[in-house]
Amino acid sequence: MRLVFAGTPAVAVPTLQALLDSPRHDVVAVVTRPDRPAGRGRRLVASPVREVADAAGVEVLAPERPRDPDFLDRLAAISPDCCPVVAYGALVPRAALDLPRHGWVNLHFSLLPAWRGAAPVQHAILAGDDVTGASTFLLEEGLDTGPVYGVVTTDIGANETAGDVLERLSVLGSGLMTATLDGIEDATLVPVPQPADGVSLAPKLTVDDARVDWGAPALRINRLIRGCTPAPGAWTTMPNSTGQRRRLKLGPVTMTQSDHLAPGTVEAGRDAVLVGTGSVAVALGQVQPEGRPAMAAVDWARGVHLQPRERLE
Repeated sequence: MRLVFAGTPAVAVPTLQALLDSPRHDVVAVVTRPDRPAGRGRRLVASPVREVADAAGVEVLAPERPRDPDFLDRLAAISPDCCPVVAYGALVPRAALDLPRHGWVNLHFSLLPAWRGAAPVQHAILAGDDVTGASTFLLEEGLDTGPVYGVVTTDIGANETAGDVLERLSVLGSGLMTATLDGIEDATLVPVPQPADGVSLAPKLTVDDARVDWGAPALRINRLIRGCTPAPGAWTTMPNSTGQRRRLKLGPVTMTQSDHLAPGTVEAGRDAVLVGTGSVAVALGQVQPEGRPAMAAVDWARGVHLQPRERLE
């Protein structure tokens, strides 16, 4: 089939690469978000999908809005049979959805109808799910509501972060997408409507969502930090030498059996830095003070000369 692939971040790259390598399909163009300024110099940076498409010599379409007339005209001129989508990052309007004869097929990183929305893996970890997966479905104007072609499942490890799970699902999902498009082309695959029961929503996590409440149980804090790693990044605050509270970014923590610390109270030892929670204490892993690189918590604690009964908030 003639394909126009839509995607933007790194998790979309394995699927794009699998389709570029497929002997059955021809990726004739790629749709991605426009280059954005990044870094201290605010230099324009291309999306990971665009970098792969440029290297492969594939035409790139990067409209500010997918409803722009110039984009719709170009998509119609290309006349794709299908548009596979992975984390494109913009709503596709009806005018574009109707152009390919097989529609737009989205790869979503959850077992639909669970966790519809922008952050499905993050919310699965926050909720304590043991299993997650990826689904391919026919894109509609609703939020991840279209009929499902296929699914693939994977366990969520007790210590895995959202980044870990997304990386694995991006690879598993690339195979699922390729198989889905093969089945569509062979007319052997028919999408099945999603059930009405079991719907849950996964809105994008904000920086405020990622702030740790040390009064919460350790298990909830553990899940929050893993679900917010690498983005938006879990954090807390502590006072610096002048008494100002500065942000401290947190990597995954380890739960302990110790319950002698009040919530937020820090106890630094030679081999571990413990923080009290609403249940048992947790041992900090990697931390990142403002304006500094990430480091082991014991090295950070040694450098900041923690006072007795210092508190994180």
